[in-house]
Amino acid sequence: MSVNRIKSKLPAGEPAEIIREYGPFDDVAQINGVSYDGEAVWFAAGDKLHALDPTTGTRVKVLEVQGKAGTAYDGTHLYQLTNGRIAKIDPSTGRVVSTLQAPIQGDDAGLTWAEGTLWMAQHKARTITQIDPATGEVLKTLHSDRFVTGVTFAEGELWHATMDGDSSELREIDTTTSEVRRRVSLPEGVTVSGLESNGRDLFYCGGGNSGRLRTLRKPKRHH
Repeated sequence: MSVNRIKSKLPAGEPAEIIREYGPFDDVAQINGVSYDGEAVWFAAGDKLHALDPTTGTRVKVLEVQGKAGTAYDGTHLYQLTNGRIAKIDPSTGRVVSTLQAPIQGDDAGLTWAEGTLWMAQHKARTITQIDPATGEVLKTLHSDRFVTGVTFAEGELWHATMDGDSSELREIDTTTSEVRRRVSLPEGVTVSGLESNGRDLFYCGGGNSGRLRTLRKPKRHH
């Protein structure tokens, strides 16, 4: 297991480009985890997982699954983090295939899938942990200086969301050197809970207790 400290002495981030906003939804008080299966954006809210068509803005499926924290997708199954457990879920039926104990209890936040592993964020601990999905072994731990919420990979880049009061930003992190490469600042009062990308040029961001889901433009890569 490796431990890296995230360094973040950078100037203010570039402003976020919000492309589209969905909601608020009448039956959603809080959006937690967010994921993307190549067609639908999944978001966790209370005791349900919702699948939304990002083109039409309509919900196409709802699963009866406890969704109090991060959500991930590995190409076949969904993963849902709730109450210190990570449930592996069949997205067609909502059936829980297996469960895994999270390495840190009581601090559930974001979850994503990349490089054949799960990456879990711990909010108050300000950490991002890479986890072996078969054994639960911690492979790597990154530390931030801000509360960590959502986490995702896009074009091989690790991004995470931060939240401090009514202020949020997205950060790209170097997983080798642990440095913060780029920052994207959200408008005051716009917070990010769950975070996922389409793997390329878009971020899908849960809006916490606003009950909204937003699409942001991913900044172009630095060369």
